[in-house]
Amino acid sequence: MTRHARLLAVLCLWLFAGMVPAAAQQDPAPAAGVARIAAPDTSADAAADPAAADAESPALTDLQALLQRFADDIAKPSRRTIGAVIDEITASGLPGVPVFLQVWGDRELYLHEPDGLFYAIEEQGDDQAALIELSSGDQVAVVNEDDLDQIRPNSGVRELIGAALVKFQLTDTDPARRREALAGIDRAPDASHLEPLRAALETEDDPVLAARMTTLERLLTIAYGETDDARIAAIESLSGSLSVESRGALNPVLTTRRIATAGPPPEGANVAAELEPGSDALSEDDAWALLVSADLAPATISTADRNAALIAAIEQGFVGGIAVHQLDTEQARDRAYAALAADGGAAPRITGEDRAEILASHGYYDIYVEPSAAVTGAAEATLAAIRTQVALNQVLDLVLDGLSLASIYFLAAIGLAITFGVMGVINMAHGEFIMMGAYTGYVVQQFVPDYTLSIALAIPLAFAVTFAAGVAMERLVIRWLYSRPLETLLATFGISIALQQLAKNIFGTQARPLTSPGWLDGAWVLNDVVSISYIRIAIFVLALLFLGLILFVLKRTRLGLEVRAVTQNPGMAASMGINPDRINMMTFGLGSGIAGIAGVAIGLYAKVTSEMGADYIVQSFMTVVVGGVGNVWGTLAGASLIGFLQKGIEWFNPSNTLAAQTYMVLFIILFIQFRPKGIVAQKGRAAAD
Repeated sequence: MTRHARLLAVLCLWLFAGMVPAAAQQDPAPAAGVARIAAPDTSADAAADPAAADAESPALTDLQALLQRFADDIAKPSRRTIGAVIDEITASGLPGVPVFLQVWGDRELYLHEPDGLFYAIEEQGDDQAALIELSSGDQVAVVNEDDLDQIRPNSGVRELIGAALVKFQLTDTDPARRREALAGIDRAPDASHLEPLRAALETEDDPVLAARMTTLERLLTIAYGETDDARIAAIESLSGSLSVESRGALNPVLTTRRIATAGPPPEGANVAAELEPGSDALSEDDAWALLVSADLAPATISTADRNAALIAAIEQGFVGGIAVHQLDTEQARDRAYAALAADGGAAPRITGEDRAEILASHGYYDIYVEPSAAVTGAAEATLAAIRTQVALNQVLDLVLDGLSLASIYFLAAIGLAITFGVMGVINMAHGEFIMMGAYTGYVVQQFVPDYTLSIALAIPLAFAVTFAAGVAMERLVIRWLYSRPLETLLATFGISIALQQLAKNIFGTQARPLTSPGWLDGAWVLNDVVSISYIRIAIFVLALLFLGLILFVLKRTRLGLEVRAVTQNPGMAASMGINPDRINMMTFGLGSGIAGIAGVAIGLYAKVTSEMGADYIVQSFMTVVVGGVGNVWGTLAGASLIGFLQKGIEWFNPSNTLAAQTYMVLFIILFIQFRPKGIVAQKGRAAAD
């Protein structure tokens, strides 16, 4: 051995001897407040004696061992590379994988830097945190928070984590977790969700969740089904569905792209339509743009491009053999550009004849992105069936809206039908009686907090208040003006203004709430197209009840008999012992009381203000006149006609309700010209007036 070799050996022995004491002098106890977690021992001694290593530190769990293989990717995930890592972790089937994915996606995963392992944590205070083992959920140590590094995956990585987590959540024992998984699939559907969803559907015992799983399974099958037959079956299963979701699933199948070809369409292409340049579907400019994009035609040389080429080609004051000062017209500039193109100095411009010939010599097609013609054919047929069903249900929804509005107009007009139709009194304050009824309901609710009870009390109280107001108005004003209709109109109009101002003085100008009971909240939903609020249904039922009540009073009671007698012949009625003056008072009070009840009903969904009566007075008069003066059935017919007419006009022009009302008024004026006595005209003696 040479002197240098011996010196090197001595140096190595010295260094080794110095390292052993250093290792022996390390503090075996953990730092203050830190429970020791031994990392896997990689020393030579540990490698030589695995049993001794296990005695010094706990062995890694299967999950931790797996995570260590991808430690760098997990600590600093990238959307481009993390997908394969997530797939392998998920495929492992280890018990702690769902917890790990949940913690990782929620940004609650931490790297314990001293041992390089991943944990969830529980903060302990004083900059301490407990490490929670992902597999068992057990607390394994308490460490300083400075030794922890929080893993913060970005939104793209979290989306991938969420997609993988869905597979485990679908079979979770907690229904809320399964519902969350279905929501995740709905937000970001993926082909990988299809098989786990089918597996979960076989064991799902919750009917609501099972129905949702079935829907999602069909939608995923349409997009990611293994065979065309499976996709077609899933598509055809949606033929009776009216949901926007179903239509949204079919639309991607029918997505097209537009191409231009020099001959027939490409072999195997699923052609949706062949287009003709210059048609509504494809303009000539759009067709030319398709040719240019497919390198089948030169780009159009615009005027700006032409001028730029001429400027660039100026040499010694000439362009294309023409002096620059002569280029003062478009024709001269075109000639100069043509000469320049002929010499190869610019791209040639396409003439109109050449353009037409090129356009006619090529084919233009809409090609389905979906390659299977059978799948697109099924989607087209199913979507057509859905559109038909949607149209029919829209008509049904329009009918329900029309019935709802008709019932409101009937309630508002039935009282006027009695006062105006029976008595012939033009009461311009009828709308204010509706307003008084609504405010009565509001006042009752200030003292009775139970909304159901308050409405039950408000209806008879509103009738009493407006009945008394109507009787007072008839006794003080109307009775002196029976034979003077113009003065009656002016007087009741003045009373209307006075009542509005009185309401403003008492309740202010702000809208007041008239709250419906809780059981009237929401709507009756038949499907995704047809629905109607419970309040509208309640008003419709109330209108039917009042129709029956009014018919009963007029046809089956002594008061009704006397009213009909006074209406047909007051003199003869008086000679039979009937007091026409008392009957007129009671009739006017009855009509006003019914208006008050209508106000309570209308106030449940409309704003309660001092001007609310003005919103219904015009429609009420039109209802009575169109239906037939002095006839309850006519009032019902008039309310139905006006309600359906208004909703129909609004359906054609939904953004302009004012235009709808204007057209409705014009229609009513024309209608009265051809049928001045209304839909249900009075007959017999009642028609003599």
